[in-house]
Amino acid sequence: MRSPNRLLGTILGAVHLFVGIAGFLVPGSTSFVDRHGGLLFGLLRVNPAQDVLHILVGASLLLAALTRLAASKVVNTVAGTLFLVVGIAGLFVVGTGVNYLSLNGVGNVLHFASAAILLGAGLGGDRQVHTPVTG
Repeated sequence: MRSPNRLLGTILGAVHLFVGIAGFLVPGSTSFVDRHGGLLFGLLRVNPAQDVLHILVGASLLLAALTRLAASKVVNTVAGTLFLVVGIAGLFVVGTGVNYLSLNGVGNVLHFASAAILLGAGLGGDRQVHTPVTG
């Protein structure tokens, strides 16, 4: 897998899929209406809505990365944009009654990191270099 898009899509897809599944096993994170959720690894606040989102994004990243480069570039860009939006929203909703994804500071940092990696790969990775033909 020489493509940065496919490699990063596979890695981050597996990570987000794992986090989404593990989130359902955290005590206190089983209610869709509880905006506080539980703590995964003692750091990440999770709830079922966020877990479902992570499973869907992780599965999409993995599926795209394991199929075709073009699909991986598109899904990485879309997922990166989604994580950027969630990260920005997290800056405003943490500690409020509208925090339906039970976001916290650690989660925001990880969402911004995922956004930067995925957008960097999706928008900048795997570019073909065109060399002019002389002669």
